[in-house]
Amino acid sequence: MSRYIPATAEERRRMLEYLGADSMDTLFSGIPEKVRQKNPPRLPDPLSEPEMVRDLRVLAGRNRNADDLPCFLGAGVYDHFIPAAVDSIVSRGEFTTSYTPYQPEVAQGTLQSIFQYQTMVCELTGMEISNASMYDGATAAAEAAVLAASSTKRKKILWGRNVNPQTREVLKTYCWSRNLEFGELPAENGRIDHAALEKMLAGGDTAALVVQSPNFFGNIEDLKTLGEAVHGAGGLFIVSTDLLALGILEAPGKLGADIVVGDGQSVGNPMNFGGPAFGFIAVNKPLMRKMPGRICGQTVDGKGRRTFVLTLQAREQHIRREKATSNICSNQNLCIVAASVYLSLMGPGGLRETGEQILAKTAYTVDQLEKTGKFRRAFNGVPSFRETVLLCDEPVADLNRRLLDAGIIGGYELEPEYPRLKNGWLVAVTENRTKEEIDRLAAVAGGDA
Repeated sequence: MSRYIPATAEERRRMLEYLGADSMDTLFSGIPEKVRQKNPPRLPDPLSEPEMVRDLRVLAGRNRNADDLPCFLGAGVYDHFIPAAVDSIVSRGEFTTSYTPYQPEVAQGTLQSIFQYQTMVCELTGMEISNASMYDGATAAAEAAVLAASSTKRKKILWGRNVNPQTREVLKTYCWSRNLEFGELPAENGRIDHAALEKMLAGGDTAALVVQSPNFFGNIEDLKTLGEAVHGAGGLFIVSTDLLALGILEAPGKLGADIVVGDGQSVGNPMNFGGPAFGFIAVNKPLMRKMPGRICGQTVDGKGRRTFVLTLQAREQHIRREKATSNICSNQNLCIVAASVYLSLMGPGGLRETGEQILAKTAYTVDQLEKTGKFRRAFNGVPSFRETVLLCDEPVADLNRRLLDAGIIGGYELEPEYPRLKNGWLVAVTENRTKEEIDRLAAVAGGDA
């Protein structure tokens, strides 16, 4: 039988004969008559392979994506440049078809790639231990909150309203399932309100504070001050960040973070209409045995040779079952290989140059939009990276529709999530954007084109 062609009439006859049934009705006689489908659904006529390919191309052509249009949309997924070598390497069968390396003696290549990823995450975050990745940034933040509650024996988790809304929803779900309390801090000027934080910490029952920096608005938080505040109240400091941003920002571990998490899409992983990518989590040694997920370690074999293994597995679900530190029992290995290749190719200098380009192009974009007289910054005097919130003179939905008609993917509409930011527009600018594209954005958005 062909792989993709259904059974022919003759093949069905032979199968029925083998089963001792004289018809399909006899074969399915065990299914009550009243629930059986009498009339098959009406489907279009079958297509030949060339016809099917043609139809699928027409359908795919209806997508408007960043390969065809300049993209100023971010809010968690970003259009960054990915060197061609990344896809070439991750497409190798050794990476694309490998499974969890339970047998280290036959999986040294996979384990070494994980170890190198963990090393780079630790270097960027300023932490001592990284795991082999999480599913995404949201679950990484939620797992960090659970870790903090377990470590401190406290039940309250705090986070700012300027944490990605989807991350906040996942945090709420995890808190609900673990019977944890939570509180949301205001962010009136785009950053966490320190006075409100001090008030919430006063009860002495906070397990952790979750801070995103750069936050959902693109603003950089004062991590050192926030960390000192939560540590003074006996809680842990969780920082959600972006690996690419750490090419130019100080490592959170050097600013007091106890746990560093985030989403790794911006390093080597395409947008893919939202995923997949990977989450990362890194801690220092005191929290190592409570960290979720796989950890790859370095050791020596019986002959004294350097080798790699999955270590501290007694924490994990496949061994401890319901007593495991987490229910995660896999990781995003192919995506972290892409990140490792990207980071290796870029190096510290390349990451810094990319970050500087983003800063310069973001500043230019905001300046050009403000010159139209139809936009103003929502948050003044606040440092930001890659994203800026602008207040528009028209509804954002109308603005984005005009931009799309002109062949530009506009920014994110904030008002549904943040009613106080009426006509708030979150604009993302990456190193991929050119001066011509930015000038075109300003011209169309300003009504001059």
